[in-house]
Amino acid sequence: MSDTIQLMRDRLAALAPEQVEIGDESALHAGHEGARSGGGHFQLTIISKHFAGQNAVARHRAIYQALGDLMGSRIHALSITALTPDEL
Repeated sequence: MSDTIQLMRDRLAALAPEQVEIGDESALHAGHEGARSGGGHFQLTIISKHFAGQNAVARHRAIYQALGDLMGSRIHALSITALTPDEL
């Protein structure tokens, strides 16, 4: 899954993050439908000024848009914490 994590990092660069942490939790979901189809389970923490003035739904939409076709193929599930630097 390390190639998926690198792809995620590359695509999230569009949001000009100051910090990105991606955890692969796929092993915790072995046998789950998404795991059988090859999609991983990931935990994302992203800090970006891009999120200023946005609510959680808008932040998540921006992340999903940046990740594009990885959602539903390489990524089955994604837990997101999206903050601005001021919210730390």
